Amino acid sequence: MIQPKQFIERLREGGVAFFAGVPDSLLKNLCAYITDHVARENNIIAANEGGAVALAAGYHLATGKTGCVYMQNSGEGNAVNPLLSLMDADVYKMPLLLVIGWRGEPGVHDEPQHVKQGKVTLSLLDAMGIPYAVLDENWEKQTDEALRTIQETNTIYALIVRKGTFEEYKLQNQVTSDWELGREEAIKMVVDKLREDDIVVSTTGMISRELFEYREAKNQGHAHDFLTVGSMGHASQIALGIALQKPKRRVVVFDGDGAAIMHLGNMAITASQAPKNYIHIVYNNGAHDSVGGQPTVGLEINLPEIGEAMGYKTVLNATNASELQSAISQLDDCVKPALLQICVRKGNRKDLGRPTTTPQQNKEMLMDELCK
Repeated sequence: MIQPKQFIERLREGGVAFFAGVPDSLLKNLCAYITDHVARENNIIAANEGGAVALAAGYHLATGKTGCVYMQNSGEGNAVNPLLSLMDADVYKMPLLLVIGWRGEPGVHDEPQHVKQGKVTLSLLDAMGIPYAVLDENWEKQTDEALRTIQETNTIYALIVRKGTFEEYKLQNQVTSDWELGREEAIKMVVDKLREDDIVVSTTGMISRELFEYREAKNQGHAHDFLTVGSMGHASQIALGIALQKPKRRVVVFDGDGAAIMHLGNMAITASQAPKNYIHIVYNNGAHDSVGGQPTVGLEINLPEIGEAMGYKTVLNATNASELQSAISQLDDCVKPALLQICVRKGNRKDLGRPTTTPQQNKEMLMDELCK
């Protein structure tokens, strides 16, 4: 395995000192080291992967140097446009080092949302004309070759990271908060007050897992829930699509701060459509909790004020159990669309399971409920 410190020192020796990206579980040790040892202005945890590529472009324009963008392979989709229409040799021809976590690698067990992305990770790079190497025991030579190629051609090169490539490194600069509520506790409080016919669309990561397990514990079934196991940042628009077609059913989004920020413009589209049956709940702990706890700007910005400015009719905020109970009661009769931010602590219980249904089973159960 590679020590994150050695890898970053190798990059620095090769002239790479600027980093941007979205944290990934396979890269969590590397991302944690970067967070602890790179100044904040030179390590931007971006809203999404395309934004990270643009940040690296701006860095190059200002300095003439090469930046590094890290991402999970699912983020390739977000990055395709700026990689091809901004960085590519046929356009501006700007150098860039990509470090990509290979979730869903063929032959390696992974969650269903990663299977297809894993199959096409390398072929997608081939289609874009981006050379790459899959890091192994020869990582020093591979890294040097990547940096040499970038310097000589002034273009893009990708280093692909398999599971277990980097040695463990625990994040020291942790996001801390003293919020009263844990996220799972807050989810339970909301679920307990849902109407029998409410539809819930939950975002990727811990939130969907916690929702699934609480439904199991209450023996409620899962026909009213859409667990968005992939497509980070898009749960709110899935919910909007449902809400507009089923105006007599209340649709509730269980979102996270990282996911909401990733495609923040979705909130403006929701507000512009003004669905009267739409409730958007953001569980905000200021961290990418599912992939190592790297910070978001969720607690540095005022999401309720943003929602109000975008046009949500009702905006609420809760930082403890009493405020949450009050906010939940207001959601019943308030003018919608409504936005509720719940500030919660980081972390989850160690024995938290994963959904035992497949994505297609989840889809079919929900459609049976909605289309009956």
